[in-house]
Amino acid sequence: MALIPATILTGFLGSGKTTLLKRVLTEAHGQKIAVIENEFGEENIDSDILVTESKEQIVQMSNGCICCTIREDLRETLQLLAAKKRKGLLDFERVVIETTGLADPGPVAQTFFMDDEIAETYLLDSILTLVDAKHAAQQLNDRQEARRQIGFADQLFVSKTDLVSEQEADALIHRVKHMNPRAPVQKVHFGEVPLSQVFDLRGFNLNAKLDIDPDFLKEDEHDHHHDHDHEHGEHCDHPSHAHEGHGHHHHVDDDVKSFVYKADRPFDPARLEDFLGAIVNIYGPRMLRYKGVLNMQGTERKVIFQGVHQLMGSDLGPAWAEGESRQSRMVFIGIDLPREILEQGLEQCLV
Repeated sequence: MALIPATILTGFLGSGKTTLLKRVLTEAHGQKIAVIENEFGEENIDSDILVTESKEQIVQMSNGCICCTIREDLRETLQLLAAKKRKGLLDFERVVIETTGLADPGPVAQTFFMDDEIAETYLLDSILTLVDAKHAAQQLNDRQEARRQIGFADQLFVSKTDLVSEQEADALIHRVKHMNPRAPVQKVHFGEVPLSQVFDLRGFNLNAKLDIDPDFLKEDEHDHHHDHDHEHGEHCDHPSHAHEGHGHHHHVDDDVKSFVYKADRPFDPARLEDFLGAIVNIYGPRMLRYKGVLNMQGTERKVIFQGVHQLMGSDLGPAWAEGESRQSRMVFIGIDLPREILEQGLEQCLV
């Protein structure tokens, strides 16, 4: 049986997850989707699109999609769905997990790698994060969960931009790109998103290309030595900035930050493995996502690596093309990561 692709949908309370999900479920795309809701509170999928208001844990929808609530552990729910699919009791092609607005997507993502049975049945495709343009600046200042949701994302959707000025929307997009330069950012209106930007993004596929916003890199080069372009002065009202969104870019206040490391010399495989192993041991819980395309001594192929928290994997990618610059590029997204320690350590792993 082919692996069942899974998508994690996250975002702070009120960011429009359910609106997006309802749109995906009711669109005539002919796909059969199983939705797992992490909570059945007020944000449940409205019963008007359900066929039955049953007490059952798994409900069939009018367009052939399935909806179920987690009353147990996510792992058990995924196993139950897979078992019912194998027996022909349920028919679905992919799974969407809608997390609660206060959830950290990390443990949800880790479920797909920690458990052999889940890893042999499902393929984690991507983490999608919705950001509420009206309230995000405040939420990002005050709530670590909101910052972590940005850091984990493979794709960011900014909703409710019609409720803020263009300047505020741009300031927010600038800020989230600093937190996570590898996730494309897109404005959405009432959940109207083409399915091609929701499914099969291959955000967790080791061989998917390493997307880093090129403008972020340009900015990062002159940002390099003076990260603190906004010190807390007397007019600064931390934690929530009264003047947020008026041209002040407060990405330095965020504990979730990213940085990109580039090297033109190849890595020594043994040294790099030892160093990354040690780093993940110490800082793993604070490392949200990290990914890289590496030039390794001893192979003509690119080495692709990525990780979530303490889980790290690598794979041989395509061969370096003739004339292609063999530059290693890595992006690290995490909470207060020690950039200098990481950079110095990586330098010492070069041949």
